[in-house]
Amino acid sequence: MDNFYENLSPEDVQILDSLSKLLIELRESRAALLDHYGVNDDTELFEKIRTGDIDEHPAYEVYLGAKLIESTREAVRKELRDYMLEK
Repeated sequence: MDNFYENLSPEDVQILDSLSKLLIELRESRAALLDHYGVNDDTELFEKIRTGDIDEHPAYEVYLGAKLIESTREAVRKELRDYMLEK
């Protein structure tokens, strides 16, 4: 198997590494927020809030945080993909 980083500059490797680590951190942060309420995704959390299974506060703020983290993850994924396509 070829070394993925073989033809990349040290700067490119550092950027790719940083973006990859950020994706992992965002995924873990989102999971930690949702785990607190025993749900797998923000839709499930919102449904529990809507039905009154859990109190609105602070669950709704957690819901918004999870949505924001997911949006950020999508942006970082796009940035990583675009960066890779340039190389």
